[in-house]
Amino acid sequence: MCGAPPQESQSQDLSLEGIDVAAETIIQGTVSRGGEPAGGAYVRLLDSSGEFTAEVVTSATGAFRFFARPGSWTVRALGPNDAKADASVEAKQGEVTETSISL
Repeated sequence: MCGAPPQESQSQDLSLEGIDVAAETIIQGTVSRGGEPAGGAYVRLLDSSGEFTAEVVTSATGAFRFFARPGSWTVRALGPNDAKADASVEAKQGEVTETSISL
């Protein structure tokens, strides 16, 4: 079991209310397609060697969040019709790492 706080249904999207940001390493952001939020897209977190670590589904507003360890990560968004886009991020404990991905 991971030590991250439970993720709710993301109905609040990217609110940090109730999260002790100083104690966490947070990677979050949004996925869009054609300028519109990409709700229901799959977002994967890959470690620095490209290994799959976690996956979430975006909210209706295209929002996603991961609780990770500090370091280099790739965030990969997957959408319909084989749409795929990556973002590289450097996550630090006590900080919220934001990224936006366009499919």
